[in-house]
Amino acid sequence: MIGKETVRKVAQVARLSLTEKEISDFSGDMKSIISAFEKLSAVDTEKTKPSFQPVEIKNITRKDVVEESLPHEEAMANTKNREEGHFRGPKVV
Repeated sequence: MIGKETVRKVAQVARLSLTEKEISDFSGDMKSIISAFEKLSAVDTEKTKPSFQPVEIKNITRKDVVEESLPHEEAMANTKNREEGHFRGPKVV
């Protein structure tokens, strides 16, 4: 079912450089993986709703509320890296 040529093709698409031993090993691994998915195909899922998340996702971020912040000079007080009243970051090329 999963031969060495299939493993070579998958490795090429994934831009992996595999040795002959790795190709042989992965051939057996891929057979096991496909076999596991074939077992899943036998499960009756007719009454099961599709789900992309096994656990409900809730928004845990805070509300976007304008709050009072530090005065400019207090924010700049402890930095050596300032330029023209702003924080100076590292040069990005």
